[in-house]
Amino acid sequence: MSSPINLLLVDDHRMMLDGLRSMLRNEKKFRIVAETTRAEEVTDLILAHAIDMVVTDVGMPGIGGAELTRLIREKNPGLAVLALSMHLDRENVSAMIQAGVNGYVLKTAGREELLKAMETVADGGMYFSQEITLEMMKMLRNPEAEKPTEPVITLTARESEIVRMMAADNTNAQIGEKLFISERTVETHRKNIFRKTGTKTVAGLMRFAMEKQWI
Repeated sequence: MSSPINLLLVDDHRMMLDGLRSMLRNEKKFRIVAETTRAEEVTDLILAHAIDMVVTDVGMPGIGGAELTRLIREKNPGLAVLALSMHLDRENVSAMIQAGVNGYVLKTAGREELLKAMETVADGGMYFSQEITLEMMKMLRNPEAEKPTEPVITLTARESEIVRMMAADNTNAQIGEKLFISERTVETHRKNIFRKTGTKTVAGLMRFAMEKQWI
């Protein structure tokens, strides 16, 4: 008998995690080895556990599903990522696909479809709910609707706090100590901040933050 697929479950709603755990309790092919309500903890959990697949929510506070998928791809390009979401809008679907997700299933799906999606992704395939596939077809038929507007750069409360602490010349270690998070988590936030603002250095970020009146 082959070894079970080790899962990491990510959702900011504890009830959703409890439901997934209950649903998968008797499944021999899958084993939940870690779960979290905080996307910021995912990279640490991936390093701490032998994860084969991440099953993640899309619409989470702080690091959203697309950003999280990109971070996972940076840390472990071969790791399978399956998205679960209530959202069918083009923006979320497009963002997740561009980030490199292996599958996208609506939370309204039944147990059988979820297991089918997980098995397909675990075997190296891709799986999208029928509604998602139809939305993807609409995007292909009407690409004009996908032309991006001028992006609005929004930092999370934690990212804004870290920018202010960087402006005060705090090191990653000092920021982590004051916020009770690991240095690796601080570094993840910094990377997200640089990515969102399009800056590459602390000096560049500080100029940008001053222009936006963040500091």
